Amino acid sequence: MNAWFRKDKAGTEESTGKLPAANSEGTVPAGSASKPGVEPVGVAVSPIDHEQALADRQALIQLCLYAMDRARSGGVVERIEQGLAGIGVHALRPDGQRFDPTLHEAGGAVPTEDAGLEGTVAETEVVGFLDHDRLLRAPIVTVYTRR
Repeated sequence: MNAWFRKDKAGTEESTGKLPAANSEGTVPAGSASKPGVEPVGVAVSPIDHEQALADRQALIQLCLYAMDRARSGGVVERIEQGLAGIGVHALRPDGQRFDPTLHEAGGAVPTEDAGLEGTVAETEVVGFLDHDRLLRAPIVTVYTRR
């Protein structure tokens, strides 16, 4: 059984045998303290510097890309990529898409006999990234070329 203790005027504890009744809001008043003279602690909140927050976000994104490029574990790479996707930064792997020099960087070419594949991305060598609609890093790709 949970007993509630309170101190009388002489400072000795006395059991009431039950928990105190909640006030109309269901909580103990904010001004009450366990000891006399103790003030409630408030959290000081300073205004948000949006420019600094954006700069910090960009720095963290760049750090994640750096770590991803050097990670030896596929699981770590996948987890970082998922985390970035959660904030709107998506990987670009344009395999099978038409090569677009405004979005892709050609890193190599693969000859093909199939005229339908000419100008198509054969493979992504280095993953690119898009932050919402802004290109952060163009993917480096291998493109099919006609023999």
